[in-house]
Amino acid sequence: MLVFASCDKDYLELRPTNAVSDQDVFTTTKNAWGAINGIHRSLYFQWGNMDQAGQGGAMVHLDMLGEDVVMTSAGNGWFNSTYQWQLHRNANASSVKWLYYMYYRAIVNANNIIENIDNAEGPEAEKNAIKGQAYAYRAWAHFNAVQLYAQRYDANAKPNSQLGVPLLTTATIEPQPRATVEEVYAQVNADLDQAIGLLTTTRSNKSHLNINVAKGIKARVALTMQDWATAAQYAAEARTGFALMSNAAYTAGFNSASNTEWMWGSIQLDDQQTYFHSFFAFMSANFNSTNIRTNPKAINSALYDKISATDVRKQLWDPTGASIPVPPNGEKKPYANKKFLAKSSSLSVGDVPLMRVAEMYLIEAEAKARLGLYAEAADALYPLAKNRDAAYEKSTLTGQDLINEIMTQRRVELWGEGFRFLDLKRTNSPLDRSGANHNSSLVGSRAWTVPAGSIEWQFLIPQDEVNANPNIEQNPL
Repeated sequence: MLVFASCDKDYLELRPTNAVSDQDVFTTTKNAWGAINGIHRSLYFQWGNMDQAGQGGAMVHLDMLGEDVVMTSAGNGWFNSTYQWQLHRNANASSVKWLYYMYYRAIVNANNIIENIDNAEGPEAEKNAIKGQAYAYRAWAHFNAVQLYAQRYDANAKPNSQLGVPLLTTATIEPQPRATVEEVYAQVNADLDQAIGLLTTTRSNKSHLNINVAKGIKARVALTMQDWATAAQYAAEARTGFALMSNAAYTAGFNSASNTEWMWGSIQLDDQQTYFHSFFAFMSANFNSTNIRTNPKAINSALYDKISATDVRKQLWDPTGASIPVPPNGEKKPYANKKFLAKSSSLSVGDVPLMRVAEMYLIEAEAKARLGLYAEAADALYPLAKNRDAAYEKSTLTGQDLINEIMTQRRVELWGEGFRFLDLKRTNSPLDRSGANHNSSLVGSRAWTVPAGSIEWQFLIPQDEVNANPNIEQNPL
């Protein structure tokens, strides 16, 4: 019941298989829960290589493309080519194919659920919960794919007729062309509206999507589309019923969805760990993997210096490295992180944060600042900033200065959670790793600075997909 799509070794095949029949899965809502749970689990299970542990692996790749996560050595080689801006520009790279396939498999599975759940026997409320999550996943997956494999959405260039990604809203076996970016975003929003209409706050645990998560995704999409009013509205609605965490919880290791601030997360059980493929096998301070022992991930030193001494977030990194709880024989590196802690040095288990209340405060603040509503933006930022720093005083800045303050707060708050590359791309900002603790021998020759809007901000379409799909066009090389 986990999946309905298969991957031929030679190309991506985005269609159902006969492994499990729709008739068996969708006989009852009880069985259909297995289908939606399969999508949940796909967000953290091992897909292939060690860097391919579901959405957690995607988060690491995306932050390795930014300037705020710093590689401290070459380690055992994982993520080096991403850090150097080489992997995503290689159409034959296995992780370029994996990311594409991961999102499209979620889409195909969601389509199967949407097309069949109405025929299942069971309570209407369960059908709505299952279908609503399927719509939300279809939107989320298309949204992630279009951000990676297409040019950014530009609200000043409507309609956004640049090539997006294939748009799949039925379980078809026909090769699909790339829809425009405008068309993809229109479908994403339509699916989210469907999800919001079907979902409630009720769910069994935080690995499931509810109306709050659907509204949170809607806020992310609107922010990316520069639809500031919609972003602010849905961010405020999404966080309703949730509270910011305490300072004590903030330093507890970012590994438990029971945290009051987490809105959505991948929940792992001890017997379901992905060992050396796990998010925590690369981003935690303490798991005993070769990568962490030799290459603990650090914060950009220039960003660290911007954090107030009274801010609890400053405790998540150590400029000397001395206080980092490294695994046995691990190296203590300057500015290394202790934000993420695995369950133990021998157990890479940890829940992966996919959406938190803090992000919703930051979306509302940024959106209102970009609308010119500076006082309202400062009001939206204040609860988060004050929670993290008791000495914080409400901002009186305006214009770009206020936006810069909000974006700095965002960079610090969401460090390591997979946002920085996408933030740079959506704001049409350049990559600039100069003036900090990045090592030139690790960064390579092409990734110190990357101009905004260059072709390198687009992932290449996997070559296997180009070969198999006569209707698809590759991105500029």
